[in-house]
Amino acid sequence: MGPLTLAVDSKKGSGTSPDEYSQKTQYAPIGTRKSFASVSMQEEKPFDFLRTLFEGVIAGGTAGVVVETALYPIDTIKTRLQAARGGGKIAFKGLYSGLTGNLAGVLPASAIFVGVYEPAKKKLLKIFPENLSALAHFTAGAFGGIAASLVRVPTEVVKQRMQTGQFTSASVAVRHIAFKEGFKGFYAGYGSFLLRDLPFDAIQFCLYEQLRLGYKKAAKRELNDPENAIIGAFAGAVTGAITTPLDVIKTRLMVQGSANQYKGIIDCVQTVVREEGRSALLKGIGPRVLWIGIGGSIFFGVLERTKLLLAQRKPALPQDSKQD
Repeated sequence: MGPLTLAVDSKKGSGTSPDEYSQKTQYAPIGTRKSFASVSMQEEKPFDFLRTLFEGVIAGGTAGVVVETALYPIDTIKTRLQAARGGGKIAFKGLYSGLTGNLAGVLPASAIFVGVYEPAKKKLLKIFPENLSALAHFTAGAFGGIAASLVRVPTEVVKQRMQTGQFTSASVAVRHIAFKEGFKGFYAGYGSFLLRDLPFDAIQFCLYEQLRLGYKKAAKRELNDPENAIIGAFAGAVTGAITTPLDVIKTRLMVQGSANQYKGIIDCVQTVVREEGRSALLKGIGPRVLWIGIGGSIFFGVLERTKLLLAQRKPALPQDSKQD
């Protein structure tokens, strides 16, 4: 993803990774030690917003589509488990129901998220002190989540209605929701979605970035694809488990349709606990952790590889000459 502003070691590599592009223009004194997951704020190349935005959009969109296609059946099972009331059984047919329509939303949503996250991260890393790099990653993740939610929520509403068997195609679902519920029907459960996804995005990306920086400092080299994937899997699985109760509430609110059996987030929580017990708030935690863990592995692996490929295509000599 272009020249990153993150650095964990003053030692220069030979390489072609995105992080090493930023290291080439940083002149930290020899022997200076940075704290864990710190950021070098010394002389840097000018921040190229458009380039960072473009690379983020391409890398994010690519990673999002790959993950969604590979893991959609697990997501469908998770949704059906969460939507089932009481001891209701779930069906294992049509596990790819709604995939095509969902990809039409996942592509722009993932592109928007990373397209906002990367520039925001770079700007915040310049503003915040070195020992608050985690806060920069956390805040940038929240910004990305807010921007992407405008596309994510309608996509999620249509997808989950299809996954639970309410509709047979995305076009039918869109027409029905628009006619019966109006425009606001596409944003059913928007509050609960933000309640789940803002903490999720912020925690996952913060945890991933901090673990990655710490690992790079310990290894004193750039990470390879399997290492990025393992760190992404761990960050995704931990964050997925923590946010499962929020995901259950979001699912219930989104699939209720025009029935409006829940009056809001608080009423939904109280009703679920009263009728099904507290354990219902952890419904689908197994598939969710599996799905997001594997998804984190694929997403961050593809993301870092795409960022690297884009960075390698970036002409370095004209910029380097300007620095001299």
